[in-house]
Amino acid sequence: MAGLSFFSAQLRCLSIALLAVQFLCISSKPAARNAVSSILAESNRIVPDYKLIAILETAPLVWLHSDDPFRPADLLEHIRHTTPTVDQKAIHDLPKLDLDNLALLNNVSSGEVALTSNDDATTLPAWLFGSIPDESGRIANATPCVVILVEQSARDVDAFFFYFYSYDRGANITQVLEPLNRLIEDTEHGMHFGDHVGDWEHNMVRFRDGKPTGIYYSQHAGGSAYGWDDAALSMKDERPLVFSAYGSHANYASSGVFYSDHVHDAALIDYCDAGKLWDPVLSAYFYHLDPESFALTRLFSSESNISTTSNLTSFFYFTGIWGDAQYPDDDSRQKTVPHFGLKRFVSGPQGPIVKDLVRKGLYPNQREKKPWMQWAVGIFMSCMEDAEPRRTRLD
Repeated sequence: MAGLSFFSAQLRCLSIALLAVQFLCISSKPAARNAVSSILAESNRIVPDYKLIAILETAPLVWLHSDDPFRPADLLEHIRHTTPTVDQKAIHDLPKLDLDNLALLNNVSSGEVALTSNDDATTLPAWLFGSIPDESGRIANATPCVVILVEQSARDVDAFFFYFYSYDRGANITQVLEPLNRLIEDTEHGMHFGDHVGDWEHNMVRFRDGKPTGIYYSQHAGGSAYGWDDAALSMKDERPLVFSAYGSHANYASSGVFYSDHVHDAALIDYCDAGKLWDPVLSAYFYHLDPESFALTRLFSSESNISTTSNLTSFFYFTGIWGDAQYPDDDSRQKTVPHFGLKRFVSGPQGPIVKDLVRKGLYPNQREKKPWMQWAVGIFMSCMEDAEPRRTRLD
């Protein structure tokens, strides 16, 4: 009897333990499910005030360079000034394209589709210059920003702030560090290389329990990341400041004091300053992205701005490039920097869909591979730096 009683007691303990485990499993499943759809809990797709306030109060503010003529540009206006092409040839028999049907271009050809400028880009038509923010930081009558909220879990949300420009002006000889600049023949005086139609840059702010914990700044093929309490960040009313580089629009946490502060591709300098302040979220589209299904849903901040006729999500799924494809060498518009093979015009970028929106950390999961020439330049410049360290001030 004592043995049976002991066995019964053990069985009861085991049953209680199993019930506890079962309860934990059941109770955890709805939380995981809600983690992906909590912002979409409201059927009308209005972002709850407490979530929206947390995101907007910590949204980046962008300092555009004072001398940069290429400002943020309206997405739809850009599409209207381009024609889809493959291998430099126009695609015919297409409907009028807009933000609601752009992804149909993914199925019209096996080749890469490019949104090619209807004008000769070398003439710099007016639409390439974008729009200037007003004194409040708002860009009127244009929407050059896309905000995408990715709920990784019930506690973790990544807010992506994508900035669009219709033109990217690359570096010229004045932006090449010594002594490499002496090796480049400036055959086309003042020529910029790496120019392209269309330009996407972004910041990503990571939230834990509604509070920001870190931020990522995109810079060409790479970027920089900081914890929210990092002293390197500049803040204005508790919002992080972003310094957009002249021409390239790469994003930095400071304006930079030394030449080496904003060096990219081992030998090229980006220039930043506090020129014109832009508040991107004042003229933005807002979306929720399900990290599992990759379904994009448009969000609204109030009943008054809900559109029942348009979701404006198709442009996100377009996998082609947002500008001209790189011109061939025999094109009169194309030039090549001797010895280094740098092109005056390169292909436009792909859109937000390829920017690693479901990330483990602040950095993209996949880093872009460097071409062999960039590796060689990096080694050369590193050797020169070891031989003669340089910290020359920009001013």
